[in-house]
Amino acid sequence: MGDRKKLFVIIDGNSVLYRAYHALPPLTTKKGELVNAVYGFLLVFLKAIKEFQPDFIAATFDLPSPTFRHTKFKAYKANRPKTPEELSRQLTKIKEVLRVFNISIFEKEGIEADDVIGVLAKLTQRQQVFPIVETIILSGDLDMLQLVNQQTKVYTLRKGVKDTILYDENKVSERYGGLTPSQLPDFKALKGDPSDNVPGVMGIGEKTAISLIKEFGSLENLYRELEKKTERANKLKTKTKELLLQSKEQAFLSKMLVTIRIDEQIDFHLQECKWKEYDRQKIIKLFKGLDFHSLINRLPGASK
Repeated sequence: MGDRKKLFVIIDGNSVLYRAYHALPPLTTKKGELVNAVYGFLLVFLKAIKEFQPDFIAATFDLPSPTFRHTKFKAYKANRPKTPEELSRQLTKIKEVLRVFNISIFEKEGIEADDVIGVLAKLTQRQQVFPIVETIILSGDLDMLQLVNQQTKVYTLRKGVKDTILYDENKVSERYGGLTPSQLPDFKALKGDPSDNVPGVMGIGEKTAISLIKEFGSLENLYRELEKKTERANKLKTKTKELLLQSKEQAFLSKMLVTIRIDEQIDFHLQECKWKEYDRQKIIKLFKGLDFHSLINRLPGASK
């Protein structure tokens, strides 16, 4: 065990719970309580524990208050339907389960869970408690892929809650036509993101966005060359140039909205997230109360 690299799993709580809620049919307890999202969340969680055997675990959640993104762009996520009451109740329940597992929960007013995750991943490398700590972000959201680097991977859900994929730098590059993880905000700044109501540049699709960022390296460089009318910029189609110049403000706004901020202040110490002993009997009682009898056999050992 001595020189084995340490593993830190960060759970993107809202994202995994939301995916589980929509992926699974309504499951209710004998008392009639809807628990499909909690069940799906735990399936993913227990699978990840078994697969990675983490040394440290943390979970992050969004709080309902608006964030700086909503302040800058009122329409941010405005097209998302209100969270159903039965999902909100399951959110409370999953936090209860995580606390019984002795897992630290991080959430902060005015800051999205994505940013909290970014900060935790960065601070893990900065704190250097151990020579090598690899961070694995467990999420249902591909927005996390911009955080991938040599020390950080993203374990995400492809379909439902059982089909998972682990993204490293090579996998991200394969998925996005040769782009690096750090170029994904530039790509999304052009393409937009309808799920979050991020406008992007009207008329620029995925293929064009990828080729532009591959060619120019970043959004800033693309616009610098367009405005200087460099030889490379002049080779672009007239229509593409027009679209880009018309929507410059929107493009930079979009980049700000999709870029995960890793400079927020969060009180975090890796050692406090140690995956430690938990009360197995307490968890079994909780699972039985939720009629999750099949999950009891999947519980990891009582201590690491």
